[in-house]
Amino acid sequence: MEMEQWISSRILCIAYEVLQGLQYMNKHGMVHRALSPRNILLDRKGHVKLAKFGLYHMTAQGVDVDFPIGYPSYLAPEVIAQGMVKPSDHTQCEKPLPSGPKSDLWSLGIILFELCVGRKLFQTLEIAERLKFVITLGYVDDIVTVLAEEHGCLDIIKDLSENVITLLKKCLTFQPSKRPTPEELMHDHLFSEVSLAYPPFHKPAGLFSSSPRCADLTLPEDISQLCKDEDNDYLAERSIEEVYYLWCLAGGDLEKELVNKEIIRSKPPVCTLPNFVLEDGESFGQGRDRSSLLDDTTVTLSLCQLRNRLKDVGGEAFYPLLEDDQSTLPHSNSSSELSAAANLPLIIRERDTEYQLNRIVLFDRLLKAYPYKKNQIWKEARVDIPPLLRGITWAALLGVEGAIQAKYDAIDKDTPIPTDRQIEVDIPRCHQYDELLSSPEGHAKFRRVLKAWVVSHPDLVYWQGLDSLCAPFLYLNFNNEALAYACMSAFIPKYLYNFFLKDNSHVIQEYLTVFSQMIAFHDPELSNHLNEIGFIPDLYAIPWFLTMFTHVFPLHKIFHLWDTLLLGNSSFPFCIGVAILQQLRDRLLANGFNECILLFSDLPEIDIERCVRESINLFRWTPKSATYRQYAQPPRHANESNGTRSSMSCFSVDYQEAPRGDLSRDSIKLDDLKAEVSPRISAEDLIDLCELTGPSHSKTPIKKTKSSKPKLLVVDIRNSEDFNRGHISGSINVPFASAFTAEGDLIQCPATATLQSFKGRVVVIVGNAVKNTAAFAAHLVKSKYPRVCILDGGINKIKPTGLLTVPSPQI
Repeated sequence: MEMEQWISSRILCIAYEVLQGLQYMNKHGMVHRALSPRNILLDRKGHVKLAKFGLYHMTAQGVDVDFPIGYPSYLAPEVIAQGMVKPSDHTQCEKPLPSGPKSDLWSLGIILFELCVGRKLFQTLEIAERLKFVITLGYVDDIVTVLAEEHGCLDIIKDLSENVITLLKKCLTFQPSKRPTPEELMHDHLFSEVSLAYPPFHKPAGLFSSSPRCADLTLPEDISQLCKDEDNDYLAERSIEEVYYLWCLAGGDLEKELVNKEIIRSKPPVCTLPNFVLEDGESFGQGRDRSSLLDDTTVTLSLCQLRNRLKDVGGEAFYPLLEDDQSTLPHSNSSSELSAAANLPLIIRERDTEYQLNRIVLFDRLLKAYPYKKNQIWKEARVDIPPLLRGITWAALLGVEGAIQAKYDAIDKDTPIPTDRQIEVDIPRCHQYDELLSSPEGHAKFRRVLKAWVVSHPDLVYWQGLDSLCAPFLYLNFNNEALAYACMSAFIPKYLYNFFLKDNSHVIQEYLTVFSQMIAFHDPELSNHLNEIGFIPDLYAIPWFLTMFTHVFPLHKIFHLWDTLLLGNSSFPFCIGVAILQQLRDRLLANGFNECILLFSDLPEIDIERCVRESINLFRWTPKSATYRQYAQPPRHANESNGTRSSMSCFSVDYQEAPRGDLSRDSIKLDDLKAEVSPRISAEDLIDLCELTGPSHSKTPIKKTKSSKPKLLVVDIRNSEDFNRGHISGSINVPFASAFTAEGDLIQCPATATLQSFKGRVVVIVGNAVKNTAAFAAHLVKSKYPRVCILDGGINKIKPTGLLTVPSPQI
């Protein structure tokens, strides 16, 4: 009797756990449809794990494949009655209705019946006969008894407990309308006792949600034992995604494994030709190619190679100390090798198994502490970002927070809008070399994310190129559209503010003008040549900046480029643009307008690692205010940005975000901006670069001493009388009226000799009249002086600060 009770209890527990899994799937809009004993697994503790549950969903309810989903013995009557519709069957007037949750309950009933009687059903019948027999069960009143009689196990069924018999009858109800759903059956009185052992499942709060993630955290019961146990399998504690990723890095090849198991078989093309073909296309002579049919074999991937690769990694590497700010890399038994790997090229680091394990573990822990550990995430991202966690790390760098899924779900992505037609045209052309983005599901996700952005930003419009901008976020978050949408929505205001206005000409023209000034600032020779031949940024750079280079580079290059871009402020793209031009410098200088047009129509191969390095170097040489744009994102209110770092850069605080003051740059008309070859910098930037300090009333400000030569020179172009009345400490006087010859060359004198010795460093032109300072700067650019800029507002901006000095009187 006790044994029978135990068996009855065990069957009810198994049934309840399967129902829990089915109910969870149903909540997410999925049904199993292939439920069978081989797809119900048990873990070490005897708990149920459902397997192979995604096949019906991923094949568009079976329409996309030539084989039926499910096993004949376990198919529900309504599934058998509906039959199978092939993708090429055009006789169907409409698509058949997909199977619902109740179909899985019939399959569960058959499985539980087999479990109770200890034998397989329908084994003596051919497949067609099995299907016919199931259909005929609609004519009987007691299906459980008929099945038992048919298989000679009526005595066993009679000995089962009443609860088990009732459960079988509820599952094996022929009419779907009378059969319960998994959720309804879970709440049946049958499970009143069993359900007490299973507390309701609450999905842990995700990284981006409104619920506190630490609410249900508990320590292990015997944490001291865990610490003492040296034989812990730390790798088994990592997620399946991490282990598979590391397995591939360690030399694992899934396709090779499938070939070795003869699941993938190569067949010479000539053998696929039919022997005889009729006029209507029907062929005779060849057997059916089984490569398009389902192979249900389970292949176990060996971890031996991975474990051997990680044999020197100690347990402490799996639990890095986040409070230790001295170390940028986790500790391991081979820490010297790990440190050496950190200095290798990025492409090698991304393929190093041990290095990636350490980076993945570290980033995983930091991201779980986001946004509390946001600053440390920024710090570690400067070293590199592990590819496996790139999508979620980008979200952290962009400052994505809150219940993103709820926000995304609330957006209407189904109602037709005028933009739909353009989106449909653009999507099939966007990064279609990638299998994921070119798939039908990829196109559907593209459509939803783009529509969500257009609908949620009524003040902006869809421009061609937005699809390319969406591609990196969608690729990295393919199974999380809400996160892809949230990242895209955070990225655009930071780097492409108002680029997608209906009339964006003033925004783009200002952006391109500042870019022209950046070319002149960093590479005056190239700037002079491009201006002489009329090859202006309007002809080539709009797709660069409108798509942040996603239109011109493949995704693998964009990932490395954006890893750095997201650490920079909204001005960093200018430096990327200049770095690209400098890689093409020799070819551009050697060619005219037509050749340059042809060169950019099919952009040559760009070394993206070199581009990133040079961009960072250019960014560090660029004064913050030199890239000021009046149409950029306005400064945030103090209460919006206080305590956050969403607008900050690891290289520099974004000048656009800084509050405006008397020493800040003033806005000027676009035509005036276009007339100036060199960029302007603000008075506060100049004071900071010159490192001038002292009280505002002091006539003799203190200039910090440096052991090395300063990287900045201030050239005061006023006449000598005005210069002697007060000037910036350390500046030289080169009066504009007598500075240049008729040919535009500098007239030689001690001051111009000093200027020439500073060639290559930042040169700031200061004067009274803007026209003269702009002309003086243009002359220097013509003479190939790099890093020339103009003080915005001239010397008058500095006078109120009390930072001007006067020469000592001659005795």
